[in-house]
Amino acid sequence: MAEHCLTLFVVHPAPEVYQPVPEASSRVFHGIMFDAGSTGTRIHIYKFIQKDPVELPVLDNEMYHAVKPGLSAYKDNPEEGGNTIRQLLKIAKKTVPEEEWRRTPVVLKATAGLRLLPEDKASALLKEVQEVFDESPFFVPNNSVSLMNGTNEGSLTLCFFSIGHLYSNTRRTVGILDLGGGSTQITFLPKSKKTIQSAPSNYIARFNLFNHTYQLYTHSYLGNGLYAARLATLGALGADGLDWKVFTSSCLPKKFREDVTFGGTTYKVSGIPDGYAGYKLCYYEVMKVIKGIVHQPYEVKGSSIFYAFSYYFDRAVESGLIDGSRGGAIEVRDFKKRAKEVCNKMTKYRAISPFLCMDMTYITCLLKEGFGFKENTVLQLAKKVNNVETSWALGATFDYFRNLNIH
Repeated sequence: MAEHCLTLFVVHPAPEVYQPVPEASSRVFHGIMFDAGSTGTRIHIYKFIQKDPVELPVLDNEMYHAVKPGLSAYKDNPEEGGNTIRQLLKIAKKTVPEEEWRRTPVVLKATAGLRLLPEDKASALLKEVQEVFDESPFFVPNNSVSLMNGTNEGSLTLCFFSIGHLYSNTRRTVGILDLGGGSTQITFLPKSKKTIQSAPSNYIARFNLFNHTYQLYTHSYLGNGLYAARLATLGALGADGLDWKVFTSSCLPKKFREDVTFGGTTYKVSGIPDGYAGYKLCYYEVMKVIKGIVHQPYEVKGSSIFYAFSYYFDRAVESGLIDGSRGGAIEVRDFKKRAKEVCNKMTKYRAISPFLCMDMTYITCLLKEGFGFKENTVLQLAKKVNNVETSWALGATFDYFRNLNIH
């Protein structure tokens, strides 16, 4: 499937300096992709095998490693942020054979965490990463360090999917939902013209595949990822007076009080000691973060199946909705039912996470009031597909190889 991704997006012109792989050893090559998210930096080291010079390469395996916190936490100390990349590059050196280093591209794409920072802070961090790349023994393509826009994120996530499955003749819409720390994405191939006509024009991405133009509904909502939404629910996102203000919510256990750090900023957070807590009040609070912000695509109100990743999966596991080793299919109403249980028994679930009620309520609200899914919409929750971490990173890596004319 990933081969199809090659035709989806042309991200960069081919750099002139790339050394083509000698014919004899053209069978195996590697690619290194950094995913710099809001809560952590992940390195994907892909190994590709090309069995035949005229065929496209296939993914043989992936080495994956993550460090926390994300780059945005080093906004006031970019050098320290650069060191986290150095550490991850050490793993790459151990994984990729030394004779292949100089022809193994290394690329970093930053997502929501850095997009939420002031521009000067974000570019200082990216500049630092570029310097770390330049001193590494790997091949550094043009524009190897960049901020990803939301369309790329959604499209490349989709790119990694069995496009054949999406184009199958089923009447049902099949799509992808991704919930990160700073942003959330929705991506699907509309089957209905009304969806395309009624969507904001920048939510429709067009691409060519097999001499046919496809239109993809894809959008990334910055500030609507799980951690950013927690702060927005508390009224803390973008607030001032952080050194003395305490942000409270009826989504939190009454006696809970803690400092919460996101994107390098710390907020004082607490439950409402002498107030009420529980699902209804929490839902009302969370609604304010979603109402009027999230567009409802016309056809998700029909019968559709969506694959849901990242924090959708993690919170479903933590709240006992699915088994973490297998994933599974649930309906939107299952999130709602479990959110009610978690919120109305906060003391029981506090040990897992004091934020579980807020998170589960937010997910329920995002799915129902935000995107407009029906209660019986099926969500396929997954961590990995065919044993590879699900993310846009594989599609983006393939894209680089395509532009380097590696095959």
